Amino acid sequence: MIPFSFDALRRYPDVEASNLFASDAADRLLLDEAADALAASADGETVVIGDNYGALTLGATALHASAGIRVHQDALTGERALEANAARLAMSGGYTSHELDASLVSGARVVLLRLPKSLSALDEIAGIVAQHALPDVTVYAGGMLKHMSRSMNEVLAEHFDTVRPGLARQKARVLTASGGRRASTTTEWPHREFHADLGIWVCAHGAAFAGTSIDIGTRYLLSFLDQMKPDATAAIDLGCGTGVLAATLAHARSGMRVLATDQSAAAVASARATADANGVADRITVVRDDALAAQPDASAELILLNPPFHLGTSVHAGAGLKLIEDAGRVLAPGGELWTVFNSHLAYQPALRRVVGPTRQVGRNAKFTVTVSTTGAAPGL
Repeated sequence: MIPFSFDALRRYPDVEASNLFASDAADRLLLDEAADALAASADGETVVIGDNYGALTLGATALHASAGIRVHQDALTGERALEANAARLAMSGGYTSHELDASLVSGARVVLLRLPKSLSALDEIAGIVAQHALPDVTVYAGGMLKHMSRSMNEVLAEHFDTVRPGLARQKARVLTASGGRRASTTTEWPHREFHADLGIWVCAHGAAFAGTSIDIGTRYLLSFLDQMKPDATAAIDLGCGTGVLAATLAHARSGMRVLATDQSAAAVASARATADANGVADRITVVRDDALAAQPDASAELILLNPPFHLGTSVHAGAGLKLIEDAGRVLAPGGELWTVFNSHLAYQPALRRVVGPTRQVGRNAKFTVTVSTTGAAPGL
């Protein structure tokens, strides 16, 4: 058995703080509930979905001798944290990362699942497992009680014959699902919806923020589209989600090329589908990236940003501040960063400090829109 401690895990390169942790009671309970099944499974028969920072994957490897684990993590920072934790604990090589598709679960007998925030994400995951895993697959789906609902049982029951809630421990619970495949598992993803007021299709996989709807912050930012740096020939949709901003901008400006970037695998797949559905895929490049890590300094004319105010299930401004800092690095002299955010969030001092002069161009009952403009080149 490999020496292993949950306390040794780190969140890096995700935001780290004294009140943010790399594992929790749900990770521990999942591994305990699935212990016998993990011990009985052969190499390559275990799948881990939604592992935040590696606790499930590395715990299954060290505590239950699981090998050949296939892993899907929606967040790129989660993938990189797992990789870093595995390297630090000398546990690299015991798993492989996969997309959320049939190849992830084909031949799987045991699935460890951290319950996602949205029911749509759970529906897509459960459908893929029920369709493509072994007929006797067992899914151990766990989370913290404060983030769970009875509707999660109902979603799992649409895909599996038996759904059994376990006893709670340390404010965590595991749902165990097994048996059968239902006709409803043939649902195709991504879903799509046409928004006549904007004239665009929105496509969304289950874990994509806001699904096929358009969140009100994005709608408010789009109302200022005509004012955004009219001479720009290229733009970045930072934290693109389903690609609404990228698609609308490309549709409105026929000569514009747009880079859409997000760390969520579901968002990237959704944004690509949205670009295809609106006939602008030839002018939109969608990439999965940790903020703008792959982009050079002082290279962007125009950046649009609707930053998140959650880190996973925690309310925390760190994710938004990280995006603002990278936007400030990538924006070229004279470039513009257009940001929409909940008005109670104190982002304007950070925008002025990191990017440059910032003015408020709009404010309603809930949201504020600002434009920040870079001045002299860095170092001048």
